Amino acid sequence: MKPWIVLASQSPRRRELLERIGVDYRVTPVAVDETPEPDEGAEMFVLRLALEKARRGYAAAAAGVPALGADTAVVLDEEILGKPEDEAHARRLLGRLSGATHRVVTGVALADDDRAATRLSVSHVTLRPIGADEVRRYWATGEPHDKAGAYAIQGRGGVFVEHLDGSYTGVMGLPLYETTLLFDELEVPWRAQW
Repeated sequence: MKPWIVLASQSPRRRELLERIGVDYRVTPVAVDETPEPDEGAEMFVLRLALEKARRGYAAAAAGVPALGADTAVVLDEEILGKPEDEAHARRLLGRLSGATHRVVTGVALADDDRAATRLSVSHVTLRPIGADEVRRYWATGEPHDKAGAYAIQGRGGVFVEHLDGSYTGVMGLPLYETTLLFDELEVPWRAQW
């Protein structure tokens, strides 16, 4: 049976979120250069990457169904904070986010042969103050190793979140509201298993 969409991502979180709403998909991961362009704001950055992933995923899968791409960035003082390179970098990232409010922006895109659409989710997240020992212990769990901003709201890192104004699933990496708007726009039958 043909899937409804191609997911141009290896993210287990994105797969989990699609499964939660009953979407039939096939994973076709793609590689894109995730370097921001000069003077590119975070919102344009994630939308550009999401669209590039969707277009490459559609081409690579050759499945004849739209491809979904997504990208998430953690932004503090207009600086895009990446994934930690090592424990020292994670300490610096979490030290900066500790006791502060930052933005999490997630771009999603759906594309096929001749159609493409994007949506943006912007959330504001406040982390409580995080002690150095907590950061060390958190790093040792392995959870923050590949996460933007060095924390995962859906895991142990959720204990650091004091306040969220926005989309929980957007902070996880796939805002379901915006994603289903794209599905409706490109006529993906995402409610078929409801």
